[in-house]
Amino acid sequence: MIPSTLSPEYIAVQDYLFSLKARGLKFGIDRMRGLVEALGHPERAVPVVHITGTNGKGSTAAMMDAIARQAGYRVGLYTSPHLVRLGERVQVDRTPLTDDEIVAFTRQLRPVAEALARTAPDDHPSFFEFMTAMAFLQFQRRGCQLSVIEVGLGGRLDATNVVDPEVSAITSISLDHCEMLGHTPEQIAMEKSGIIKPGKPVVLGRLPPGAERVARAIARERGCQVYSVREVFGEDIACYPTTNLEGDYQRWNAATATLMARAMGPGWAFSSETVTAGLQKVSWPGRWQRVSLSGRPLILDASHNPEGADVLRSNLERLVGTTGKRPVVITGALGAARAGALLTTIADFAKEIHLVVPHQARACSYEELEALIPRSYSGRVVRATLEELFPDR
Repeated sequence: MIPSTLSPEYIAVQDYLFSLKARGLKFGIDRMRGLVEALGHPERAVPVVHITGTNGKGSTAAMMDAIARQAGYRVGLYTSPHLVRLGERVQVDRTPLTDDEIVAFTRQLRPVAEALARTAPDDHPSFFEFMTAMAFLQFQRRGCQLSVIEVGLGGRLDATNVVDPEVSAITSISLDHCEMLGHTPEQIAMEKSGIIKPGKPVVLGRLPPGAERVARAIARERGCQVYSVREVFGEDIACYPTTNLEGDYQRWNAATATLMARAMGPGWAFSSETVTAGLQKVSWPGRWQRVSLSGRPLILDASHNPEGADVLRSNLERLVGTTGKRPVVITGALGAARAGALLTTIADFAKEIHLVVPHQARACSYEELEALIPRSYSGRVVRATLEELFPDR
């Protein structure tokens, strides 16, 4: 249901943008290069840090944003997907694009896109390319001093890879989107390492050994200095920077963000005190986020792949150990490969599992979700909808 606060004009623009998804996914950045060239290269107007990874890239981007704002910079932040409103993807000093701005940018971009597609229909920019262009234009228009850009998918062929960053980072490597990125950590690392640019420093998070070897080899070929989380902070989590976000994995991400700030060089005002203070002010909803609903505690978490399921297991284990209670879990997923790992983990800790089907084309059905719950699970399993579970919310 569309909220009544949305104007008819915005609804029409949103429908148009979402209709671009129906054109399908066309890997490659030539189309994006054509779009930014037609727009006068707004991606060059603001210094960039560029972040990829299977997991942790959004949290690390939010941390880098918090550090840079703590240092006094005006910061553009581009992430995906959004949680509630489309404008969340493009933020300046954590203020999202307004509906009116999305309408205005679409008016600006649509004729450019149609002109690019006039001779070759496949050259029409995609939904993600529209949003990426909006980010570049907004950061230029608002006079940002730094932009923090999260890769959408992969790296080498992602639309964001038209930037020439001050520093690049690879937060983690695990098996996800294998049909597009490869079926081994090394193959996926090859794709994600595509954001490494000649002569520019690169930060490596906690990568599997084979994946790290691939990333280091590419960095060496391109003459890049490598900053490694493991080399600097070791294996003991107690030695890692702290942050206001929960979970040991967030301390891994905090280490990645810390090294990114260090790699920016002497021309940037990123003192150790600034980094430490910024990491205590990170806002990143939906990552083991504790809220209260009608006086009852609710935890929101966006774990969505096997590596994320490992982190979820640690968090659930700690929750049950701390509270002495097994939680009621509400869950849905996009794709059986993701759902299997999540449901196996959830079944080990949940008192009840309430299954929901997201309003997405790739969403698992009730039947698919039920088939993935281990037979050993003895708790209650319920088919539900968010409307039933959270009426009037």
